[in-house]
Amino acid sequence: MVRRLLQLYTGLVLYGVSTAMFVRANLGADPWNVFHLGVARIFSINIGMVMIVVGALVLLLWIPLRQKPGLGTISNVIVLGLAADAALALIPPLESVVVRSILLLSAILVNAIATGMYIGAGFGSGPRDGLMTGINTRTGWSVRTVRTAIELTVLLAGWLMGGTFGVGTVLYALAIGPLIQLCLPWFRLRAQPHKKLVVPTVVP
Repeated sequence: MVRRLLQLYTGLVLYGVSTAMFVRANLGADPWNVFHLGVARIFSINIGMVMIVVGALVLLLWIPLRQKPGLGTISNVIVLGLAADAALALIPPLESVVVRSILLLSAILVNAIATGMYIGAGFGSGPRDGLMTGINTRTGWSVRTVRTAIELTVLLAGWLMGGTFGVGTVLYALAIGPLIQLCLPWFRLRAQPHKKLVVPTVVP
C-alpha cells in the first residue's frame, strides 16, 4: 500500500511539473494545456486553478462510460494544478532555444512516465486519463488511438480560445499515445496472491 501511494503521488507531482516544463519551454504546450491556457486567457485566472476546475468537469464525462472514481481520481484533480503552479514559480523563463528544446523533449518523457506511474498505482485514473481508459475499455480501440484522438480534439478547442500552439504541441500529440502504451506496463502493480494456510496433518 505504501509503495502504491508513493507511486501515485510521485506520478501526480511529476505530471504537474511536466506541465510547467511545457509552459516554460514556450515552444507550444501539450494539447490539454493549450486548452487550459486558452481558458485561463479568457477568464484571467492562473493555469493551476483552470486545471483543477477542468479536471472536475471532465469527471462528468465518466458517467456514460461507467467509470468509477478512486483516490487517484480525486487526488489528480487537486494535485496537478497545485504542482504545476509550484513548479512554474521555481522554473524561470528561459531564453536559449536549445535549452527550451531540451526542456520540451524532457517534458514529453516526464509526462508519459508520470501517467504510467499514477495509472499503474491502481487507485483510479485521473479525469483526463480515465476518459482515455474508459473509451479504450468500451470500444476496444488501442490506448494510442484513443489518446491521440482526445489530444487533437482538446488542442483544436484550446487553439480557438487562444491557447499557445507550437511545434511542441504537434510533437506531444503524436508521441504521447505510443509513449504511454510503452510506459504503462513498467508501473502496473500486480496484486500479490494470497498464501493458503497449510494445516499440518496430525498423525495419531
